[in-house]
Amino acid sequence: MHGTPHVVSDVMTHAVATVGRSAPFKEIVRTMQERKVSALPVLGGKGQVVGVVSEADLLPKEEFRDSDPDRYTQLRRLSDLAKAGAVTAGELMTSPALTAPPDATLAQTARTMARARVKRLPVVDETGALLGIVSRADLLKVFLRDDEEMAEEVRREVVSYLFPTPSSSVRTEVRDGVVKLSGHIRDTSLVPVAARLARAVEGVVDVEFDLSEPERSS
Repeated sequence: MHGTPHVVSDVMTHAVATVGRSAPFKEIVRTMQERKVSALPVLGGKGQVVGVVSEADLLPKEEFRDSDPDRYTQLRRLSDLAKAGAVTAGELMTSPALTAPPDATLAQTARTMARARVKRLPVVDETGALLGIVSRADLLKVFLRDDEEMAEEVRREVVSYLFPTPSSSVRTEVRDGVVKLSGHIRDTSLVPVAARLARAVEGVVDVEFDLSEPERSS
C-alpha cells in the first residue's frame, strides 16, 4: 500500500576512501585521518570489497606495543595479538566484509547494522564491486522529511484507506515528525491498525490520536 520506501542507494555516499590489500599500516592511519573516517573498505584486484579495516583493527598494535601478555591473555586475545603484528591492510582487515546491496531498504540495513554493531556498511553490486558506503547518519536522513509531505502520505496511504469519507471525518496533522489524527470514525477498532501503518511511513517519529465514534442521534 505504501509508496516505494527509500533504499540504500538513495542515501549512500558515493565517494568512498579505500585501500588495497597491500596498503601499509601508516598509509591506513593517514587515510583515516585525512578522510575523517573510522573504517576503510579493502579492495581486491578487480575492485571487489574483500574486507574492512577499522580503528579497532589498528588499536592492538598500540595496546601490545610494550607489553608481554601472559599465556591466558595470549589464548583469549589470539586474534588481537595477530593484528598487533600485522603491517598491511590484508593482514589487518576483517574478512569477509559485511556489506549491503544498493536496493536494501533503510529498515533492513538498520537492522543489519544493529545486529552486527557496526557504524557503516560498504554498498556493493552483485559482483561484490564497491558502489558506495552507507552510515548510521545516512539512515537517519529520512527523519528530515518535510512535515506536510509526510502528512500527505498519511492522508493518501492510511486515512483514505481505513477511514474513507463520507462515513468518517479525520484530520491529519504532522508537526516535527509526530502525526496526529483527530476527528470521528465509525470503527475505533481500526485505530491500532492506523497506528501501525502511520508509523511505517518513513520519517514518522510518533503517532497520536484524538479519534472517537460520531454521536448517535436519539
